[in-house]
Amino acid sequence: MTKHLLGIAMSMLAISGAFAQSYDYKPIKGFQDSTNERLEAFLESTVPMKTRKVAVFDCDGTLFGQAPYYLADEALYDFAKRNYEGKTDSLSVAKMKIVDQLLHGDNVGVDFVQNRVRFLSGLTADQIQEIGDQMFHQKYQNKMYPEMKALISNLENYGFEVWILSASPELLYQKFCAEQLGLPEDRILGVKSTVGEGNIVSDQLVYPVSQDEGKADVVRTFIKTDPLFVGGNSRGDLEMMNTSVGLKIMINPDDSKPEKVANGKTLKEYWSADPRCIVEYCNDVPTEGIEYVTEEWGVKNNATNAKPSEVVINY
Repeated sequence: MTKHLLGIAMSMLAISGAFAQSYDYKPIKGFQDSTNERLEAFLESTVPMKTRKVAVFDCDGTLFGQAPYYLADEALYDFAKRNYEGKTDSLSVAKMKIVDQLLHGDNVGVDFVQNRVRFLSGLTADQIQEIGDQMFHQKYQNKMYPEMKALISNLENYGFEVWILSASPELLYQKFCAEQLGLPEDRILGVKSTVGEGNIVSDQLVYPVSQDEGKADVVRTFIKTDPLFVGGNSRGDLEMMNTSVGLKIMINPDDSKPEKVANGKTLKEYWSADPRCIVEYCNDVPTEGIEYVTEEWGVKNNATNAKPSEVVINY
């Protein structure tokens, strides 16, 4: 009997060992050695934790390139050009009036994200997801940063929930981000609007709005825990990044414009002075041979961020 019980115990131990979590950090090609060392040490330090381990990332410019234009802008303007431009029916006239407001208004405030939602209203949620997915595959599929995909893979290997939090329309980004990053669609958060009968999207914003300081409110409202890891690339991510109680990573920070919210420092200066923040670089340059409606309609291009030569990697 004793031998029999011992045999059962050993078998159960072997089975539990086979299903135990195996933590293995894979160095990220394209990141500096010092970055990989810090990331590995941080992830190893989280192994004993029994609470939720959450990582949150901005999207445009943080996970994939935004040079020369934002995917959300190109998706909306391309759709407008193909479906509404030059037409005289009431719907087309109304939608092109919204486009004019988008093109000539402030592109960083709540009014701007409200107009994006107004433009997309009347479509189904599935249609909006398809608009974003098609634009990604047409003009942006080569702009996903391999370093950031590898970082997300490492985080997941250490038991992290990974969330995406964008200032772009949530439905526009959910499908392609979920497919490209291997995440559930409901962890892709952005500017929300209500969805009614027939899956029709309205122009009614759902608050808090994920713009600038609103991103921190979205973390607290929808994710409902303090993140251990947060990543961003712009001034709009500052408050969200400061919700991290662990590590932060800043991608391609601007070093030319002093920001009031950053105590008068440039973003590079501000984040380089934060001992819990890693500053890293990903290659964000325009793809040759692609024509953009955003350019045709006179929108100023986003800055190019060529990876510094000392850390350029051939992928």
